[in-house]
Amino acid sequence: MGKSLRLTVGDEIILCDGKGWDYQGILDEVGDHQVLIRVVSKARTQSEPHAEVTLFQALPKGDKMEFIIQKSVELGIHEIVPVLTSRCISRPDPKSMMKKLERYNKIALEAAKQSGRGIVPKVSGLLTLEQAVKRLPSKSIVFYENGGHRLKELVDEQTLHLGIFVGSEGGFSMEEVEFLGRHQVLPVTLGERILRCETAPICGLSVIFSLTGDI
Repeated sequence: MGKSLRLTVGDEIILCDGKGWDYQGILDEVGDHQVLIRVVSKARTQSEPHAEVTLFQALPKGDKMEFIIQKSVELGIHEIVPVLTSRCISRPDPKSMMKKLERYNKIALEAAKQSGRGIVPKVSGLLTLEQAVKRLPSKSIVFYENGGHRLKELVDEQTLHLGIFVGSEGGFSMEEVEFLGRHQVLPVTLGERILRCETAPICGLSVIFSLTGDI
């Protein structure tokens, strides 16, 4: 605060507890190794969307997942669940995945700080598609390049909980889309153009939060 942000005694700051509460504070002391802050008020954060959206992202290769996590957190995602599907090129062993999760959650934390989030969205452990459908919110959709419903037909300002499935490189197989359909996960189109696996969740979230009134 003192060295990087150049804050001084008397400056007002906002602290967040990561659980949706903001604290208005005044700096009473700024030292080399500590600061003293006097909290003057507490209020629910205004930065959180009212719609809680969970992203079930099929694990992509390389560092694409890091980009997806960073941008999804900035936009307002509630939770990110990596999923292993038939067309995933990246198939890390448990030890490698643990290291990835540590980095993924660190990226989520930094993105939450940068964007002023009231919570730090969690990146959960890797699940199979069969495991993922056991964690579905009350309404869930899958972005499918071969067409489906339009988002405005399924999402509006009354939507409070939503799960979205996004494929990896190559998308989902027809059998996987049919499997999701048997669990009431509806196919949704993002237009006539085929989007990359790192573009689809960002595009989809932007439209979703616009329809819910959170953008």
